[in-house]
Amino acid sequence: MERTIIIIGGSKGIGKAIVQSFPNDRIINISRTKPEYEHHNLEHHSCDVLSDSLPEIDKADALVYCPGSINLKPINRLSVDDFRNDYEINVLGAVKAIQNYLPALKNGSKPSILLFSTVACKLGMPFHASIAAAKSGVEGLVRSLAAELAPTVRVNAIAPTVTDTDLASKLLRNERSIEAMKDRHPLKNFLHPEEVAGMANYLISDKARSMSGQIFEMDCGIVSLKL
Repeated sequence: MERTIIIIGGSKGIGKAIVQSFPNDRIINISRTKPEYEHHNLEHHSCDVLSDSLPEIDKADALVYCPGSINLKPINRLSVDDFRNDYEINVLGAVKAIQNYLPALKNGSKPSILLFSTVACKLGMPFHASIAAAKSGVEGLVRSLAAELAPTVRVNAIAPTVTDTDLASKLLRNERSIEAMKDRHPLKNFLHPEEVAGMANYLISDKARSMSGQIFEMDCGIVSLKL
């Protein structure tokens, strides 16, 4: 049965991989840039979720909010605007999308919402104050909404470690930094978008129908293991 999946930020990185992991579903992508890939059932809307009105959608089975930020600076170099911008991108954009599309989700079949956090919420990491604060807001939102919307709409989040996307390109800028990043993780690797997309695919499927209010760490062992 074909589903309708709304993806905010599906043009690049993890969002792109998620779109491509659903070849047989109707995908409504909402992002500032048009996707540079093919999907036989893709509907795109060019839109800035923070400043533009979102397109009207009557019915949807899942909402995936992908936009994020990596703003790594010492605390004395982070401005209040840095904190505000990270919070707007990661939390307020998700809130706006959820409020806008909740009626459509309630018209869908076994609907679910998927957001994104980060391992930096669990693992204290230097220079992550702004993004960790924002993503901790995402985790609070997930748990609160999961309770509020049960049993109608499930709400979960994925908390990935470093993932090989354009957003993380400064962290993976050369072979030396790539090897150092791998060595930091007990599994001696970091994530690729397709791995995260696989988890996203599972969490908004009926196979995960018993899961809501959960934060799923994809950490290559960096949070959960000490070797």
